[in-house]
Amino acid sequence: MPNTSHLLLLRLCMALMLLPAVSPIVAQVAENPSGKLKLVIILSRHGVRSPTGTPEQLNPYSAQPWPRWDVPPGYLTPQGARLMTIFGAYYRSYYAQRGLFDAGGCADAAHISFYSDSDQRTVETGKSLAAGMVPGCPLREQSERRALSEGQADPLFHPLTAGVGHLDHDRAVASVAGRIGSDPAAVTEAYRPQLERLQRILLGCPATGLCPQPGHRAAKLLLDTPTSLEDGKGDHLAALKGPLSTASTITENFLLEYTTGMPTDQVAWGRVDLATLKELLALHTAASDLGRRSSYLATAQASNALAHILDTLQQAVTGKEVPGALGRLGDCAVILVGHDTNLANIAGALNLNWLVDGRRDDTPPGGALVFELWERPGGSHFEVKAYYTAQTLDQMRNLTVLNLENPPARANVFIPGCSTGADDFPCDWGTFQQTLTTAIDPTFVK
Repeated sequence: MPNTSHLLLLRLCMALMLLPAVSPIVAQVAENPSGKLKLVIILSRHGVRSPTGTPEQLNPYSAQPWPRWDVPPGYLTPQGARLMTIFGAYYRSYYAQRGLFDAGGCADAAHISFYSDSDQRTVETGKSLAAGMVPGCPLREQSERRALSEGQADPLFHPLTAGVGHLDHDRAVASVAGRIGSDPAAVTEAYRPQLERLQRILLGCPATGLCPQPGHRAAKLLLDTPTSLEDGKGDHLAALKGPLSTASTITENFLLEYTTGMPTDQVAWGRVDLATLKELLALHTAASDLGRRSSYLATAQASNALAHILDTLQQAVTGKEVPGALGRLGDCAVILVGHDTNLANIAGALNLNWLVDGRRDDTPPGGALVFELWERPGGSHFEVKAYYTAQTLDQMRNLTVLNLENPPARANVFIPGCSTGADDFPCDWGTFQQTLTTAIDPTFVK
């Protein structure tokens, strides 16, 4: 007969066999060497919108009229809304796998805060993200945001327009001038090959050879646009005018036509395929880099948002309420829905770069800069990781469903002065605090 120890061992094995299997998610979280994910802050651009200008404003630059849209200028399109719902569902599944959310149900809705700018495209983007993340669940209203009328400047997203801080306009212009040798015309020469290619597309020219007769040409030639660097208005703190600025608007409109799913013959009049579009978007990125990432401009525009992001992370670290924090104590996610200007400003202030979908530092609709707060094993140390994510242009055009097997594009982001050399570039919490505190100008914080 088996002895007592053998019987006990046999009974223990049988009991373990009857226990429910540990879920892959729980096992992954328990074994994750990074520790426990405490909080995620997602700063997202709004989804695909219609152009902010009218066709009449751009028709003089092209041989054919620009298409008309089914929504007012600057509004989120129906496809844009669907794309953001898809992205929201992906965030839910991605962070459920990391133990931050439950895979379903409404329990998490009470611990997710949404802050959207007051424009229609941002408000509707926030609703679409929520419809994907927590479908059918009640959300906690952010009453201080809802009090803003449509288009009213929100200091979180448009601090200077909302009266936060006092801009030194001479310094703003000098911030850009110092990067171009005080010669706006030199910018045109730097991008002349791309501008000439865009000019031929606007005029309906073949890829090589002669253009149409003058009678069929546009009223304005892109490359004849005068160049200047002037004091700006609103979010455009320094206005670099000329071919690059106009090309930035034109190429983004091509992007919007492509990603909202217009027929091929309506995307740049059928003259731009995906590869050409990606090449032309370098003009938009270059203009954004000069006008939004230049040091003083970026700091003035990003300081208020960065201060609130830092306070929000501090609240999660200490477990105590912090004035200036977004959301509530105990939140697991804070989602901010703003604009490409916000992403570029923060990237400029912190000197961040990324490369996704074959484009450097681009901020397409729905793209997001994400900060994750991790509690290291043992519970006494924290670190911050950052990444940038965006649906690819074809994922947007085709309304591709995102999942863990077919994710959006993503790049881990290195934060200078803070990140280590590990693959996901973690920042020690204390060093992250110091880095952001150094980057923030308190005169631009409310």
